[in-house]
Amino acid sequence: AAHGARKMEDYGQFLALLASTLLVGFVSVILSLVWVFHYREGLSWDGSPGEFNWHPVLIITGFVFIQGIAIIVYRLPWTWNCSKLLMKFIHAGLNTIAMILAIVSMVAVFEFHNAKNIPNMYSLHSWIGLTAVIFYSLQLLLGFAVFLLPFAPAHLRVVLMPIHVYSGLTIFATVIATALMGITEKLIFSLKNPAYSASPPEATLVNCLGLLLVLFGSLILWMASRPHWKRPPAENTKILRPIAATPEGTEVESTMINSSNAGKSDLRINT
Repeated sequence: AAHGARKMEDYGQFLALLASTLLVGFVSVILSLVWVFHYREGLSWDGSPGEFNWHPVLIITGFVFIQGIAIIVYRLPWTWNCSKLLMKFIHAGLNTIAMILAIVSMVAVFEFHNAKNIPNMYSLHSWIGLTAVIFYSLQLLLGFAVFLLPFAPAHLRVVLMPIHVYSGLTIFATVIATALMGITEKLIFSLKNPAYSASPPEATLVNCLGLLLVLFGSLILWMASRPHWKRPPAENTKILRPIAATPEGTEVESTMINSSNAGKSDLRINT
């Protein structure tokens, strides 16, 4: 009974954290829209500053918010009964949407710069940003090839999974850092009269947006790094089959089970 109560309390904590994370992400997207519509030139696609404004809006919506949700999608306890394949498609689908939005947002910047004869790719923000997009694309292609398509051998998946997870979290953190550099750069360039240093309302709004992005990233990384919120390995169910029936799979399955958290041991004993 005590174990059940602890489970429910843990579930409650997870839901509270998830709700907070979604709220922070949603408010970040709203603030980016308030920024470009209230303080800047709105959104357009005609080489004007309104075209540039697609960049912060789509990066925050896709590359930060949607990528964050894609990272924690396996953690949602009510999806643990869904097939792992369905969850992989949702994970890959959300990451694909995020990547498309990131690419469109970069096209907007290059087009705006070229229309206004502003040089491209000179700032640290642009260097790290482009690097993040390239690595994100590689991560997506490799993830697709290894984890979604049925051709990769099981032992390769076991070897690559920790690398895949680490790369994903590192890219996500880098994207947030790059977004903070970008909004700082934009404020310094745009706020002339009154200057950024005079703390006009726009500066305060966008600084708060930056704080929310850090908070969102921290919450996602916390949820993604708690071992007890991991999706239980599907191999727990496979064990029920006769071991001899899957000679090549057993080694991988036992490795995965041993590496999964110790809370699963009671399940193994029952089995």
